[in-house]
Amino acid sequence: MRLEGGCHCGAVRFAVSVSPPLEVLDCNCSICSKTGYLHLIVPHSDFALLFGSDSLTCYRFGNGAAEHLFCRTCGIKSFYQPRSHPEAWSVHFRCLDPDHGLTPAVRPFDGRNWEAARANLG
Repeated sequence: MRLEGGCHCGAVRFAVSVSPPLEVLDCNCSICSKTGYLHLIVPHSDFALLFGSDSLTCYRFGNGAAEHLFCRTCGIKSFYQPRSHPEAWSVHFRCLDPDHGLTPAVRPFDGRNWEAARANLG
């Protein structure tokens, strides 16, 4: 199934290929808990940035492994490169266009205790 999404102002747009049923991770780390980010993990090969690479800016914190990408105009992080899944993008489920009709299973992820939580991802 092909889905599209993007940032709030429309400067950044992407497409993903997914196979329902979907699962998203609800992380309680310092940045995800403040933004309500729901992680839909998508392999690099199933993600396409349609346009807006020049509108993205990067923010790194902690050990700097994750590349948090934000729209320079509206500030929305619609996807980023997580350290937990170096072979995949984390797409913010709430940034997908709303007409998909999918209700994902939500799995808690204890990002405040990242190393232990990552070991349990499987």
